[in-house]
Amino acid sequence: MDRRSFLTKAAIGSTTAAAAGTLAAPAIAQAMPKVTWRLTSSFPKSLDTIYGGAEVLSKMISEATDGNFTIQVFAGGEIVPGLQAADAAAAGTVEACHTVGYYYWGKDPAWALGAAVPFGLSARAINAWQYHGGGIDLYNEFLGKQGLVGLPGGNTGAQMGGWFRKEINTVEDLKGLKMRVGGFAGKVMERLGLVPQQIAGGDIYPALEKGTIDGTEWVGPYDDEKLGFYKVAPYYYYPGWWEGGPTVHFMFNKAAYEGLPPAYQSLLRTASQAADANMLQKYDYLNPKALKSLVANGAQLRPFSQEILNACFEAANAVYAEMEATNPEFAKLWASIKEFRSEHYLWTQVAEYNYDTFMMIQQRQGKI
Repeated sequence: MDRRSFLTKAAIGSTTAAAAGTLAAPAIAQAMPKVTWRLTSSFPKSLDTIYGGAEVLSKMISEATDGNFTIQVFAGGEIVPGLQAADAAAAGTVEACHTVGYYYWGKDPAWALGAAVPFGLSARAINAWQYHGGGIDLYNEFLGKQGLVGLPGGNTGAQMGGWFRKEINTVEDLKGLKMRVGGFAGKVMERLGLVPQQIAGGDIYPALEKGTIDGTEWVGPYDDEKLGFYKVAPYYYYPGWWEGGPTVHFMFNKAAYEGLPPAYQSLLRTASQAADANMLQKYDYLNPKALKSLVANGAQLRPFSQEILNACFEAANAVYAEMEATNPEFAKLWASIKEFRSEHYLWTQVAEYNYDTFMMIQQRQGKI
């Protein structure tokens, strides 16, 4: 090929590329329009792991869209109180929230089933049910009637049973006890004489310190240490049977979500699932050291007695039976969860349980 021919063809090629670039720019701009959302969290900024889930989502969305889709995160109380986050998103006060469904169980017990209920699913189990057992779609059938679209956006793993001023050894010890307990676990414990209290995370310590409540549950060692409960209520119980694997949700105003380009909707689903996994991973990494620190600072670890666990299990089943009989929304979701719960714990006891049990014995013997 001679030099003149090469230059002519090169010029034509560059002109074509320039034209393609001119055409592509508006197409890209159209596919990634400027969208600015506000998200209200149910959590204070001091709880970097659970509050941080919303920041993870916001960062991923902004980076993936070159800043075209931004979500500004506000802590609980900055726009609305933490326990009104879902209400604000449904009303359109904000486009999104980061909250836990069981905070709103008083409106309808079905709210709690997407998050955690007493003696329900573990973190791995609820993720399996949600992503592969139709749980997300079932929950969104319910949330859609509230004007919301929900996606899993975090999980704490099995939680601790809480902090108490005195030892809790028997069912009798629960009677008259004022305890901050989330979700409708309080309704179950109420049957055993406990007096449940619904208090947002940032308000728990003052209530415990002043004696307004006798005990509280929150999450687990890492967050609990930050909130300082061990300073005023030294007895630290486990397990939190009402939250075997609680899901924290991103909930989006339904009209706002459906008004997004399909690419942004897809990105929200992907980023939410990433934030969901990230939160559990972070808690699993941080909780061991925090538990050691709490014990070193005077926390007294105590297991709930079998008497208490059995009584609570029976009380929970009685509550579920009543709800199934009177609430079709609850019954539909709960039936799906129960079916998978049976299958999951059949499988888990075979490999995972035996492997973990063996390794725990090695740890106790100082071999690992």
